[in-house]
Amino acid sequence: MGLIHKIKYLYNQYPRQYWLMIAGIVISTAGGSMIWPFLLIYASGKLNLPLSTVATLISINAGTGLFASFLAGSLADQVGRKAVMVFSLAVNGVAYFFLFQAETYAHFVILMLLIGFSNPMYQVGADAMLADMIPPEQRTDAYAINRIANNAAFGVGPAVGGFLASTSYHLAFYGASAGFVIYSLLLFFLARETLDKTAGGIKNNSSIGQAGAEAEADRLGGYGRVFQDSSYMAFVGLVGIGLMAPTLLWILMPVYAKTNFGLPEAQYGWIPTTNAMMCVFLQYSVTQVTRKYNTLPVAAAGMLIYAVGAGSVALMNGFWGFWLSMVILTFGELALVPTASKYVADCAPADLRGRYMSVYWFGWGVARTLSPLIGGFLNDNLFPRAIWIGGLLIGLASALGLFLLNRFYKPQAALPALTES
Repeated sequence: MGLIHKIKYLYNQYPRQYWLMIAGIVISTAGGSMIWPFLLIYASGKLNLPLSTVATLISINAGTGLFASFLAGSLADQVGRKAVMVFSLAVNGVAYFFLFQAETYAHFVILMLLIGFSNPMYQVGADAMLADMIPPEQRTDAYAINRIANNAAFGVGPAVGGFLASTSYHLAFYGASAGFVIYSLLLFFLARETLDKTAGGIKNNSSIGQAGAEAEADRLGGYGRVFQDSSYMAFVGLVGIGLMAPTLLWILMPVYAKTNFGLPEAQYGWIPTTNAMMCVFLQYSVTQVTRKYNTLPVAAAGMLIYAVGAGSVALMNGFWGFWLSMVILTFGELALVPTASKYVADCAPADLRGRYMSVYWFGWGVARTLSPLIGGFLNDNLFPRAIWIGGLLIGLASALGLFLLNRFYKPQAALPALTES
């Protein structure tokens, strides 16, 4: 009965719509992860093109997401969180349904553009909706639970997808499409819009300067006020730079391990699985510790651990060494990611949450775009281990910057919205 009471107590701490989102993220992530890890394998078989050419599909997807992240913020703040989330999920469902029918490179490009365009819509809308519903003192735990659910689904999805793909790729694509469509329907029929369209409505008519600033902000699609928040923009820049360290590990360590040490894919697969399981079973406990401290020092500590995890790969030469590097890196992830999400939510006024979230996720997108280029350059022009030395230095620079940011700057937007609700 003790466990049941704890579960009921936890459930009652958050609105029902929050738990609807948690259920939905499990369904959609499990569906999407059925096919995403195997997408390049499938496309290579269908197109019969060099892997370097097929891999550009991922670059196209990531580049489109960079653009879409800014549009997502404006739409989330003007149209509503629910609308952009439903749109994103529905488009993803349709794109995955048609992916298995794609026969040419051009077909794949069109569908990857759709997925790249729609993905940030959900992420930005969901983060803004969560911030709308959850008070500041509960946000760290709320984001942590969301990550636990996402990682649990990611742990299951590839295993199921691999089994389905071995029978028929069509089944895996159907499963992915169904996961997104089901969640979009749940949101459409059961969720309420959380955007308060009255936020920011009271203006100081006696202040011509403020009116001019607001006009400029409107001219920039509402992002002017975000860009004027210098400490927040510094935070996004530092986090975006630092995230190159773990991204190097996620993208390049599989190739590095196989090319230089002969580690087969089947054995390496347990390394990302370890990450997912750690996030499921340790995230909440780690969050109970990190939530006792201010967000910026925790984010800096998390980034420091990220740097050590990426740099440690240079010292490893086998499965257990690479596994240990992932374990170290995951502790950085457990500390940084929910804390950073809370920091963004706390900084953002209610009427700009979507835009603040989109700028934050743009930093993630830049890291994903630049990391393979930086890692490839270091590998080809210096030596393979230079990848991890570079990741260590990048991560250390970011951690130092976050420590200094905490010492010398204060969030400019960590205040109530322009109006009192």
